[in-house]
Amino acid sequence: MSIERAVIFANGVLRPSRRLRSLILPTDLLIAADGGARRCLSLGFTPTVVIGDLDSISPTQRERLAAQGTRFVIHPRDKDQTDLELALSYAVSQQVGEILLLALLGGRLDQTLANLLLLSRAEWGSARLIVAEEHDMAYLLRSAETLTLSGRSGDTISLISLSPQVTSVRAEGVHWPLEGATLHFGSTLSISNEMVNTVARFAVGEGQLLIIHHPRSNHPRSK
Repeated sequence: MSIERAVIFANGVLRPSRRLRSLILPTDLLIAADGGARRCLSLGFTPTVVIGDLDSISPTQRERLAAQGTRFVIHPRDKDQTDLELALSYAVSQQVGEILLLALLGGRLDQTLANLLLLSRAEWGSARLIVAEEHDMAYLLRSAETLTLSGRSGDTISLISLSPQVTSVRAEGVHWPLEGATLHFGSTLSISNEMVNTVARFAVGEGQLLIIHHPRSNHPRSK
């Protein structure tokens, strides 16, 4: 049976909630990037596989996971990739169509930045990448792709270029619409837009664009 989606648990901050639990489907392949195994367990799930050098998991935790059927893909501590990068490589090798990433942010600033920029790697191009945090959802849009978001009027929408530039950007159903715009890496032009209806639509020509959706009730308007 083919696996349609993988869920990767990184080792960042994760506050267990009913909303995050509801995102996990019974058919998902649950991949923990080393200490991400604890994040997975905190939501009430057992990882299918744990990948990394296992420096963030105690021997006791490893034994308990193994007893529950978790597999381990162990790498040496002296390696060239982070545990999250190894987990992404594994997920893509399973030919999944979508990868949901949890606990990507928080903790060390260097790891947070590296985790976000890692999304732009061409190696993951066969899978749609989605990031879920306590309240936010983020979607990576690649060349010639489109995205339709459902939400509420007043929800915050931010567009962040992960390429030197992203061309032919279209944003509909937002307070400051875009049509054929070019967004540049490091620019704040497209931060803190707002939905004006219950649906917003986006498209890009060339480049990679991270679209972040923040529900209105959890964040005051700012720009």
